[in-house]
Parts: sequence; structure tokens; C-alpha cells
Amino acid sequence: MNHSKRSLNIAVLTLSDTRDLDSDKSGPYLQKALEAEGHSLADRKLVVDDIYQMRAIVATWIADPTIEVILTTGGTGLNSRDNAPEALEPLFDNTINGFGELFRQLSYDQIGSSTVQSRALGGLSNHTLIFCIPGSTGACKTAWEKILKQQLDSTYLPCNLVKPIMKSQ
Repeated sequence: MNHSKRSLNIAVLTLSDTRDLDSDKSGPYLQKALEAEGHSLADRKLVVDDIYQMRAIVATWIADPTIEVILTTGGTGLNSRDNAPEALEPLFDNTINGFGELFRQLSYDQIGSSTVQSRALGGLSNHTLIFCIPGSTGACKTAWEKILKQQLDSTYLPCNLVKPIMKSQ
């Protein structure tokens, strides 16, 4: 049994009507965090909160056999332009319910009952993991440090999310 840590190819997509790549803080945080864990940035983009533009980018990444994980930041709230769940959940083959549930539980300690407004979610599509994280850098830190850092570590026990994305099982 091989217990060496496996590097993953991860794409990061910022969803925002108000930021550009220069003013975005959450995307760079996620890039720095994933690279610090030995993963590779496969691609990084920013797109406006438009269901079809989001879906097109993520669908292209899902179809790319080299991209194993997609992290989106933004678009998970309750404002009229927060459309990440509506855009991306239809692409999921399986929903990872525990991601959103655990994220909201952890967020409660930081932001109290405001966490009920978060529609953070995760899913699996074509052996690609997809996580929709709120747009604040604090939310990205919570998601990465408390959930994703461990679950994207192939050596994390008792189980992790690397095995479900391995195409040669």
C-alpha cells in the first residue's frame, strides 16, 4: 500500500461582479494555500456572477482530464447575483453534503447565526471534485484549513477525497 502524498491539479475560479484579478484576495489565498501543500495550480480565472459563464468554465475544467479539483469562491450567498449553487450543482454527478454542513458548523464559531446564509457546497463530477466556497477570505481560510487541506491530502486517515477522483481504480 502506497502512503506517499499525491499532488493534485487544482483550478481556482473567483465569481464576482465587483472584483478583478488584481483586487481579488480570496483566489490568491486559495492558490497560495494549495501550493503550500504541494498541489499545483492548474488554472485560475475570474468571472462575473453569471450562471452560464460560470457553468461554461467549470464544465470545461470538468472535461479536462488534468484538472482534479475545482475551487470556486464567491456567489454562495442569498443576494440576487449569488448564483454559484444554481450554476454548478446541475453539473454534479454526486453531491458531497457533508462539505456544506461542516463548513456552516465551523463558520458558526466565527460568524454566529449568519452562517445560515451560506450556501457552500461540494460535489463530484467526472472524477473532479468541486467546492463552492463563500467569497470572503475568512471563509476561504475556514474551508481550506479546517476541511480541504485534510481531505485533499492522500495520506489523511481514516479517509480522504483523493480516492474518489482517481481515474484508474
